[in-house]
Amino acid sequence: MANSKTHSTRLGVLDIGSNTVHMLIVDAAVGSRPEPEASTKTTVRLMDFLKEDGSIRKSGVETLLNAVDESMQLAERYQISQLLALATSAIHDAANGNKILHRIEEIVGQRITVLSGDDEARLTFLAARRWYGWDAGRLLVIDIGGGSLEVALGSEEEPSVATSARIGAGIITRDYLPGGMATPKELESARKKVRKRIAELVGAIPAEDYTSHAVGTSKAIRSLARLAGSVIHQPGREDALSVEREQLEDWLPRLASIEPAQRAALPGITQDRAGSIVGAGIVAVEIMDALGINEIEVCPWALREGAILRWLDQYGRTRIGF
Repeated sequence: MANSKTHSTRLGVLDIGSNTVHMLIVDAAVGSRPEPEASTKTTVRLMDFLKEDGSIRKSGVETLLNAVDESMQLAERYQISQLLALATSAIHDAANGNKILHRIEEIVGQRITVLSGDDEARLTFLAARRWYGWDAGRLLVIDIGGGSLEVALGSEEEPSVATSARIGAGIITRDYLPGGMATPKELESARKKVRKRIAELVGAIPAEDYTSHAVGTSKAIRSLARLAGSVIHQPGREDALSVEREQLEDWLPRLASIEPAQRAALPGITQDRAGSIVGAGIVAVEIMDALGINEIEVCPWALREGAILRWLDQYGRTRIGF
């Protein structure tokens, strides 16, 4: 029998988000685990370049285009045969978003698929479902990006609920923590405002007990788990990270009192996330509290893996569909 790897496709996934531009190269084959061959990531933080009219400044556009160009250089070196080029709605929603997308398309040589927040939630849910398998039962998947929060819920591969809110770590930092730091009073004020902003999203999710099947997929949640969480040792499976709401509650005031430049010395906090990690922590604590979640487990797969899996499910068709 022929090895399925002989039928693999050298696939490049270009993920253009509000915080980073990431290229993931995978030899993708139907029925095989999508193991990364190479990747490159550039931090852009588009929230830092937004003008009052909602457009992205010229310097931000150039930073973004340079990051895309660098990603495509990696794709060229690895001679990909298929490119999935994805952009979150943060770019599309900018006042000059269409012009920016057109310039990106000139660099990559094809159309960009712009994902809505609900699209992101569905693809991320698919990745989590495949990672945990059917025996995980109903999953509640939380993803905290730079520009948005996604939540999806379901027992199948397609979630029964997939929703999103423009309340990511970068937005919270920009709106409520401009210096990246906060006193206890300022922190509580920010939390109350976040609580109000997630109310509509929370209202779309059925009230249930999510304690045993809540997972987080974002780099922000992973960073928080490395800082304040613990390792779950699972016989026969890969070890996983988890973080409890109580642990995050304990760490938030301390994190907020530390200058962003000094946070990178803490476990799990990288320099590119040091400025927005408090914002991520606020969103994490508030969504967990609103849904009655005491603990979340960190899932290694997220949006990019979901896009790969969706493409593999439709292998042989003319175009990936979302």
